[in-house]
Amino acid sequence: MGLFEAILLTVVTAATPLLIAALGELVVERSGVLNLGVEGMMIVGAATGFAVAILTGSALLGVLAAVAAGMAMAALFAGLTLGLAANQVATGLALTILGLGLSGLIGRDFIGARRDPMAKIVVPYLSDIPVIGKLVFAQDPIVYASVALLAGVWWFLFRSRAGLVLRAVGESHASAHALGYSVLKIRFLAVLFGGGCAGLAGAYLSLAYTPFWSPGMTAGRGWIALAIVVFASWLPLRVAIGAYLFGGVTVLQLHAQAQGLGIPSQLMSALPYLATILVLVLISAGRRGSQAPASLGTPFVPDR
Repeated sequence: MGLFEAILLTVVTAATPLLIAALGELVVERSGVLNLGVEGMMIVGAATGFAVAILTGSALLGVLAAVAAGMAMAALFAGLTLGLAANQVATGLALTILGLGLSGLIGRDFIGARRDPMAKIVVPYLSDIPVIGKLVFAQDPIVYASVALLAGVWWFLFRSRAGLVLRAVGESHASAHALGYSVLKIRFLAVLFGGGCAGLAGAYLSLAYTPFWSPGMTAGRGWIALAIVVFASWLPLRVAIGAYLFGGVTVLQLHAQAQGLGIPSQLMSALPYLATILVLVLISAGRRGSQAPASLGTPFVPDR
């Protein structure tokens, strides 16, 4: 029972940054923008959050700084792709490369530094319940924030007028523009939201998941978050399923290595990414029609 509880706890912690980053990218892609720079925004958020937390001694300030850093990177992406109608794929890839280099610059003085992990919110008595006690009632604030974010994104997209407008922009930006909606403004706000989520996911990695800074510590999680959005068919609840599924695969390879099964460690480390490729292939083979927003990745220039 103790091992089972430990596995569930590690699945939650492994899935949380994927869930947060994927929800942010979901909103971005629902608006019709394809941002491949999630990995870069996450790693900059991780470096900035850890640096600010070390310098100020406040995890909260570190989280806020990480969110701001992610939004700053997103604003740069939006300025190029929305303001200048640059190619979204090339710009997103360039943003990832920039983020990897910039994070190394920000975090160079903090390599090897450690701090206590973010304090958990423990509910007395309820946290003592076997199995689900620590899983539900003794988590850090960002885990609870990820659940609230999931509910909020679902409500926004499918129960609010603003969410309906955003989905309309993603399906047909020309029609939305003809109806008087500011396509560029809506997409800009969506991209900022996605950047903030990516920064928050990065902060979770450096302040809660592994409370230290290491170059490249996102380890491809931004790319997995992008794959989860496709896996989920652009639906928030399926994003949660995908995040916990891939989190479980990550934990599986860690426990398999700990048990000494004789499988090469390199293969086990590649398991989450192999699972990502496999899921995308299966989805592509089994899908009759694309469920992606119709205007995804298509630049919008008002005077055209």
